Amino acid sequence: MFDDIADVYEAMIDWEKRLRNEEPFYRSLFARIGVRRVLDVACGTGRHAAMFHSWGLQVEAADISSNMIERARADYGEPSGLRWVVRGFDQPVPSEESFDAAICVGNSLALAPDMATVKRAVQAMLAAVRKGGVAIFHALNLRRLADGPCQWQKCLRATLERAEVLIVKGVHRSGSNGYVDLIVAPLAATTNMRSESTAFLGIEAQELERIAREAGAAKVQWFGDYERQPYDRQQSVDLIAVAEK
Repeated sequence: MFDDIADVYEAMIDWEKRLRNEEPFYRSLFARIGVRRVLDVACGTGRHAAMFHSWGLQVEAADISSNMIERARADYGEPSGLRWVVRGFDQPVPSEESFDAAICVGNSLALAPDMATVKRAVQAMLAAVRKGGVAIFHALNLRRLADGPCQWQKCLRATLERAEVLIVKGVHRSGSNGYVDLIVAPLAATTNMRSESTAFLGIEAQELERIAREAGAAKVQWFGDYERQPYDRQQSVDLIAVAEK
């Protein structure tokens, strides 16, 4: 979905607010695990990877979208300890040294085409992590959404490639599947409007825990948000799994 709209992806997220909310979660967990090397398997435009690198950690950040990786490399460079790679999250991770932590966040895992791909992704992440290390998965809790109507989340004005646009984003559920609905409408009549509705999986906690344990996780904790509130299938906005190997 986001391969050719890296600029839209950047514009519609309040990154300062988001990272400020998530930072204490990662700092506490990384300190407990003793994290020095981090793998971000669906890094997008590289915001999390750059944050971890600014903490003095070594980071490898990968994404299947070459456009996302080009944007990340342009924004943050490739200094010592920060590496950008074009690679799908279900592909094996070639590395001479194991990672201490691996993350797949921002609902990226749910954008897999099927649960077989999710399984391969989880296996690849845990295979790349040392014993005692951790893999972190984040997905939207689809079950919180009513079946049918779209819940519009964002409506904002942005300037992209010197043109002003209106970006509208929402999500909706249809049975066991979810959809991300995106409209990019130019405010001038010279450019055509774009719209997409991209499916994502309704990943269930029990199924993801089973996959993680089969892939080598010894312990799996569940949270409903980055403040570590307990996960509630009916109420939690997020589904966050912390799988320790």
